[in-house]
Amino acid sequence: MAQLTTNITDTRPGLFERFMDFMVSIAESNSRMRRVEFLNSLSNDELKARGLRREDIVRHVFADAMAI
Repeated sequence: MAQLTTNITDTRPGLFERFMDFMVSIAESNSRMRRVEFLNSLSNDELKARGLRREDIVRHVFADAMAI
């Protein structure tokens, strides 16, 4: 008697992966995130000239949206 074994793996992304991909695409297209990325790309001296510290970038960019 012959025996046949198959291993089929579903390589399609699951619901969670699709949701996270969607959320990432929203975040990446958000102008605030682009501003954070821009400020992060500046040197510490350039940030200082703008009156910012690296650890304050997110707070600065999202100040009107966060109650900190």
